[in-house]
Amino acid sequence: MLNKCSFLLILAVLFLFSIGLLTVFNTTSASALDRSLISSTHNAFLRQIVYGILGILFGFFFYWIGFQKMIRMSGFFLGLTTLFLLLVFLPHIGLEINGARRWISIFGFSFQPSECAKYLIPMYFIYRITQLKGGISLKDFLQLGVLLFLPVALILLEPDNGTTAIILVSLIVLFVLSKIRWTYWVLPVFFLMVLGGIAAYHMPHVPDRIRVYLHPELDLRGKGHQPHQAKIAAGAGGLWGRGLGESLQKLNYLPEARSDYIAAIFAEEFGFAGVIALIGLYMIIAYAGFSIAFRAKDKRGFYLAALLTFLFSFQAFLNLGVVSTLLPSKGTTLPFFSLGGTSLIVNFIALFLLINIESESKKRVGLWTKNQSLIERANCIF
Repeated sequence: MLNKCSFLLILAVLFLFSIGLLTVFNTTSASALDRSLISSTHNAFLRQIVYGILGILFGFFFYWIGFQKMIRMSGFFLGLTTLFLLLVFLPHIGLEINGARRWISIFGFSFQPSECAKYLIPMYFIYRITQLKGGISLKDFLQLGVLLFLPVALILLEPDNGTTAIILVSLIVLFVLSKIRWTYWVLPVFFLMVLGGIAAYHMPHVPDRIRVYLHPELDLRGKGHQPHQAKIAAGAGGLWGRGLGESLQKLNYLPEARSDYIAAIFAEEFGFAGVIALIGLYMIIAYAGFSIAFRAKDKRGFYLAALLTFLFSFQAFLNLGVVSTLLPSKGTTLPFFSLGGTSLIVNFIALFLLINIESESKKRVGLWTKNQSLIERANCIF
């Protein structure tokens, strides 16, 4: 029997995945027909279904393992992911797409290790800090920072600035939740921001993205084309949208319409009302996830549930912010909605871990009374 929050999570995710499948098929089939590639009209749609099924199967497996064991094994999985992050730079194994090496291709199967690292790095941090009974000292904090520096640096070198930023922000959230002294991390974070700013300034694509973000009309035939067309797509939808299948921007006017900018096609066809409904589904996920966090039976459950929910919400915020041109382009997928293999599988695993946290919380009797407020329950965890 599913608990209330788990039921809300599954219902919201099923709606998102179903609508995403429809939009992926709608977008990719139109693009294929426009290029006279009739045989490939269903390829992306079927591939997304396969990735979804794999994600559910892996999700059930990790649900069976349990979030406690997953946290204890996070060091092993992070070490394996770090190895894959190194393999990304090897010829004939790592794939270079649009000047970035973020994918590994083995026997025709490709995946993105940084998507796994996005979840595993904060998860390993949770494992280490909850092992320390007397609180975390400066020495412990620095040792942990050195361990986590390697995978973060490898992701930055790919380059994948968006994923690096997401990881650092999630770690800061964990610093605050775990009440780590601000004197330990404010200065290092400031140093990393300065270092990242200097490194980004010397990367040709970063200044271009900022310039295009501020003035996309200056380069409509180049990097400004994508955000400009996304704005046209979203604006053309009006209040109720053009209607299902009536998008014009999907006909190769908007690049990456099936992945990073899929929400623009959705906005064109379903309008402002559809986008509000889409945001509402992510708000349901945020509500259910944070409710599970507050009801967790221990610190590990609380930290992990809060982290996973934050990552779902933050990635949705970044993607929709980019599509609406409120934020510069970051290449972040829309969870459970965009076309993508590794990200979809990892998101489903995270979903099942959230459900496992709630099911485990119900097994512990007497941790708090039924009438206690969420604030009192949070105080019990802290």
